[in-house]
Amino acid sequence: MRALKHLNKYFIKYKYKLLIGVIITIIARIFSLVVPPYVRNSFTAVENYLKSDTRNLELVKAQLLEYIVIIIGSAILSGFFTFLMRQTIINVSRYIEFDLKNEIFKHYEKLSLNFYKKNRTGDLMNRISEDVGQVRMYAGPAIMYSIQTFTLFASVIPLMFYSSSTMALYTLLPLPVLSYLIYRISRIIHKKSTIVQEYLSKLSTFTQESFSGISVIKAYGIEPRINTELSALANEGKIKSMNLVRVNAWFFPMMILLIGLSNLFVIYIGGQQYINGNIESIGIIAEFIIYVNMLTWPVATVGWVTSIVQRAEASQKRINEFLSTEPEITNQTNQLTPIEGKIEFKNVSFTYEDTNITAIKNMSFTINKGETVAIIGKTGSGKSTILDLIGRMYNVSAGQILIDNKPIEQLNLYNLRNVIGAVPQDAFLFSDTIKNNIKFGKEDATDQEIIAVAKKAAVHKNIMEFSKKYDTILGERGITLSGGQKQRVSIARALIKDPKIFLFDDCLSAVDTETEEKILKNLKKVSQQKTTIIVSHRISSAKNVDKIFVLEDGKIIQQGTHSELIGIKGYYKELYLSQLSEKDF
Repeated sequence: MRALKHLNKYFIKYKYKLLIGVIITIIARIFSLVVPPYVRNSFTAVENYLKSDTRNLELVKAQLLEYIVIIIGSAILSGFFTFLMRQTIINVSRYIEFDLKNEIFKHYEKLSLNFYKKNRTGDLMNRISEDVGQVRMYAGPAIMYSIQTFTLFASVIPLMFYSSSTMALYTLLPLPVLSYLIYRISRIIHKKSTIVQEYLSKLSTFTQESFSGISVIKAYGIEPRINTELSALANEGKIKSMNLVRVNAWFFPMMILLIGLSNLFVIYIGGQQYINGNIESIGIIAEFIIYVNMLTWPVATVGWVTSIVQRAEASQKRINEFLSTEPEITNQTNQLTPIEGKIEFKNVSFTYEDTNITAIKNMSFTINKGETVAIIGKTGSGKSTILDLIGRMYNVSAGQILIDNKPIEQLNLYNLRNVIGAVPQDAFLFSDTIKNNIKFGKEDATDQEIIAVAKKAAVHKNIMEFSKKYDTILGERGITLSGGQKQRVSIARALIKDPKIFLFDDCLSAVDTETEEKILKNLKKVSQQKTTIIVSHRISSAKNVDKIFVLEDGKIIQQGTHSELIGIKGYYKELYLSQLSEKDF
């Protein structure tokens, strides 16, 4: 139960609703207790009529009518309050489910990139959906049935012993056995359902990756192999599920058997008691049958609730593992200091935790406010890492990054990222309209602003060719668009933000040189007085910037302007000549 203590704050939050639910539960059970005595009275009235020498049929009819009205009325009221009980307690469990999912999602958002490199999407989804669902069962049905069971036991058992202690003892005899057996079966169900959940998580991860990589699967023609792998995974899951179903199949038949035994005890022992004159009316037997049926389900729920609590604790433990994960990147101040855009690296080194690769090695440079800088280098030289460190996606391993002469850690994290317009190497678009994907950079942007930045990103004409234009719904990850179109929509998203710092990570690699030239001219106008860093493999993207850094193996091996670097023997000049010859060819 230790893991479930995390939910106490939600129980406190909804304490008044829960208290009302408890009161309604007690009222509902009180009304249900009205029925058995009046059923007994009905049998007694008929029995007395048959035994009486002076039979008054009208009096018996009046009595029976009165009892029937009371029974029906109390049953209706009991049903009404049971409905209210479910509306309060079950609704509270839905509120808790809602709050817990929001808590998990908000925590997911705070966690650093390293966390997402270590954990798979399918598992993340499973914890926020399936695991939270198991916890909801504890916060709703488990609490509701526990209150119901306690109330019934506290009221019905004394009434049974008051009517006939002998019959009560025999009647209640099978019920602890029923509860114990259900508890044992529930534990087996818990173990097997956990295994099924694990395979469901594997299946979800496999299918999610297959759908995300469907273009690669089709391109390589490996659909049969993927189908075989999925079939093997699904078949293994089916075997586990069938094992669970076989155990589940014992649950209700066993419960019905033991209910039947209790009823047989009532009829047999009650009959003997009546014949021996130990009970005055056969109506007591009918009353006990109702009591047995009233107690059977609550007794059965003891084992079921125990199983729910076990499953919920296991799920909450999995949830707590992520909730207890501390974000590596934290906001250390709420002060909103204006950021102008000067960037300075002082002996910065950075090593990726997951691969242990040192991407940046003792690097130092300064980019003044309003400067446009290009970073050139081979794949894996550390270009993208520099941009990630400026956006504080990671903390440096050594050295210091200064923004406007202040250590980056001392700046408000959200304010820092708010003044940065980043276009990643892998342009990510959401399954939404093109308009909303551009507005992602500025939620209150007008249509005129959206069109203006789309034109600057040289994607407006392409968008207007779609039947729904800016209202075109994109597929997952923007699959509706070509690689170049996705990059240009991402550029438009950054432009509409109007940030102080632009970070362009090889975002023109999928466009032709003519379009690239047009975009770069527009960017030059837009980026005046803004600090701009362009990561690229193309000399054409770097030739007009204020300063060029050439990287190799995490170090700056050359820096200067385009005209300076082509006059020096080295990587930049070799790349320039290589791309120049390709162009001429």
